[in-house]
Amino acid sequence: MPRSPSIVPHRGGRDVYLVLNDFGRLGRAWCEAEEDGTSREVLIRRLLEDHFSHPVRIVAFNTAEGWSRDVTVDIADELRRRFPEYDEVPRSVQEFLETAVRQH
Repeated sequence: MPRSPSIVPHRGGRDVYLVLNDFGRLGRAWCEAEEDGTSREVLIRRLLEDHFSHPVRIVAFNTAEGWSRDVTVDIADELRRRFPEYDEVPRSVQEFLETAVRQH
């Protein structure tokens, strides 16, 4: 019987960040991302560029190290620190920060 391809990234040892987005009546779903687009820095940049309509949770994992955790509050804190670098913060990020505060 043929084996299914692994969903584990080939570049082991690196942290992967995924966004749970709320699509309203359609429900919530984990957003697809290419392998190179799952780093912390790319995630922060995409949030600030308004790539997600309504992010509600962010998780990080590292299969080589065997861990996963909810990093929603950590990412929210980092976004707040970066606000001075941006003239305008997307509404989606403002709403995400309000949600993250309630989770804390």
